[in-house]
Amino acid sequence: MARVRYGARGAAEIAAARTTSGTLPDIWSTGVVAVWESDPDVVAAVLPPPLKPAPRPLVRVTISKVDLPGYPLGAGSFAVAAAHGGVEGWYPLVMPMTHERALTGGREVFGEPKKLGEVTVERDGLVVRASLARHGIAFVEVRGAVSGPLPLPEPERRTDFYFKFLPAVDGSGFDGDPVLVHCERRERVRALERITGDVVLRESMYDPVADLPVRRLVGITFGEKTTDQRGRVVERVSAEALLPYAHQRYDDPLQIHDGPPGTARGSA
Repeated sequence: MARVRYGARGAAEIAAARTTSGTLPDIWSTGVVAVWESDPDVVAAVLPPPLKPAPRPLVRVTISKVDLPGYPLGAGSFAVAAAHGGVEGWYPLVMPMTHERALTGGREVFGEPKKLGEVTVERDGLVVRASLARHGIAFVEVRGAVSGPLPLPEPERRTDFYFKFLPAVDGSGFDGDPVLVHCERRERVRALERITGDVVLRESMYDPVADLPVRRLVGITFGEKTTDQRGRVVERVSAEALLPYAHQRYDDPLQIHDGPPGTARGSA
């Protein structure tokens, strides 16, 4: 019988895929990072429990082009500073990606809030422009000019917080208890420059980041970096407490409450 591609894969094929993914070379990205202080009450309002606000109400947007051989990727993240226990880190609200493949690993494995979108990073001489767009709306734009080099930082460890969950089959919450994931990233930088510029947040009903305005710009940089990451589940969280925030993951806030086909909402 000819190979049936949807059939079960053998142990050797599974092991080969795992080995290949574990020996990837360093993958470098080029892009912009902007950090600013926003309104403390707004930052606190978007954090699901058990996350707490960090000491400073910071927002961080990253907009990058990733140098994947034969498969260039645009990747973005819009995150707020948060803390869990004694760990400070970032809680991403939306992570636009330009390819479906980039969504799968992060979303299914780690619980990252990744969505298909448009990611732009442009540099013309000293002028830099970067943006994140979805549904035809560039809801974040960073623009400015290179004003000088910066010293390379030491390799850095950073923690991102994610909630991993699945909507229930019957539309009543989740299938199983959600879990809180700590994703620990190790980052190395090989080029870094200061950008003098600004951040523009545009209104979007799908990505309402305009609710987190720039009150004080901390800084904008343009650089090249490589990152690897490891995730771990640190605790199971209350489904009841997380459910009011689950709409952050979807363009339609009611989608989390959809019933299966044949029910009142699912039979349209």
